[in-house]
Amino acid sequence: MGKHIGLFFGSFNPIHVGHLIIGNYMANYTELDEVWFVVSPQNPFKEKKSLANMYDRLEMANLAIGDADRLRTSDIEFSLPQPSYTIDTLTYLQERYPEYEFALIMGGDNLAGLKKWKNADIILRDYRIFVYPRPGYPVDSELVNHPSVTITETPNMELSSTAIRKAVKSGKSIQFQTPDAVIDFIDKKGLYSI
Repeated sequence: MGKHIGLFFGSFNPIHVGHLIIGNYMANYTELDEVWFVVSPQNPFKEKKSLANMYDRLEMANLAIGDADRLRTSDIEFSLPQPSYTIDTLTYLQERYPEYEFALIMGGDNLAGLKKWKNADIILRDYRIFVYPRPGYPVDSELVNHPSVTITETPNMELSSTAIRKAVKSGKSIQFQTPDAVIDFIDKKGLYSI
């Protein structure tokens, strides 16, 4: 097999240093060769109204990652049917890049709900899952000992995109929570201020 690619799905609304630390950790401290930040157009479980335009979220992810080694962004889900389910994206990527081996990156809180996902049994059978701990969510899922699941020691991050959006709306500084290039983009575009 060729490269091992970790897929880190998210709204990235906006991307912040917590996301970058997770991506960088996974690309450097696990057997993954690269991490792709897969920007979701619309999560079937999330309200759409609070989402910034998907192209703006992709651009912020590109600005945040810059020329970081082993990190990439992907807009693959923009062209797939909505809402996009992880299994469909995985199947599509595997067909498009047969030389790569794909794995999932998710938080401990998502692992607990994985059984409810479309075709969860196939995901667990065919793909590795690298889990990062989330503060306040003990990783006590029954899947913790599943052979496909690896619990990593990714540094815990209390940051949230929701808190960043609230800070922008109330005129507070978000310096150091997300890269300066992302802050400049949010300012220039007037994102999250309404």
